[in-house]
Amino acid sequence: MANVRDLKKDINYVLGDIIEAVYIWELTNADKDNKKAEGLIDEAIVTFDELITKVNQKDVENKKKHFTSIKAELEERGRKLIDKINAL
Repeated sequence: MANVRDLKKDINYVLGDIIEAVYIWELTNADKDNKKAEGLIDEAIVTFDELITKVNQKDVENKKKHFTSIKAELEERGRKLIDKINAL
């Protein structure tokens, strides 16, 4: 398993790329309403905060299982956000 620093970087990169994709969509679709896009950015930020909080938990019995579940959650929530971007 990768270390905690790498997991934090993964969370940052994945959600940062999703936010960047939303900004690109907003720039290329300036004539459309951006309320949904702004909501996706807010959702990505909330996801980031929640995942980092889980990574920083100290009272975990099985760290490997805990970090594996965080990585799986990042992948699942990231895919949902990407699907929402594609649906814009």
